[in-house]
Amino acid sequence: MSKSKDLREAAVKYRLSNHTLEETAEVFGVSKSAVSNWVQKYKETGDLSNKPLNRGFKKIDPEKLIEYVKAHPDATQNEMAEFFDCSDTAIGKALKRNGITRKKRPLPTRNKTPKK
Repeated sequence: MSKSKDLREAAVKYRLSNHTLEETAEVFGVSKSAVSNWVQKYKETGDLSNKPLNRGFKKIDPEKLIEYVKAHPDATQNEMAEFFDCSDTAIGKALKRNGITRKKRPLPTRNKTPKK
């Protein structure tokens, strides 16, 4: 877990005001390597903000999945899995993430014997 931006800024300011790396680490309760990394980042970029998270899709593009479902409403999860080159479980999870509901069972079969 990353430390708060305020703590990192205070530690860098303390370190740059002629305190040793060991003193800074002890005062702020962090490792020496953390303080060193923060100081280096501050000198290079002038900023101590966290990097933005880049959480994108891995295999199944949500937009392409929605388009595929619209174009092929009767496709099974196995067919979709073949199209997207992944497992049917991954398709099921992607459908759920995108709020797309699917039939849970196939259509009922007819009785083999006719009713009288």
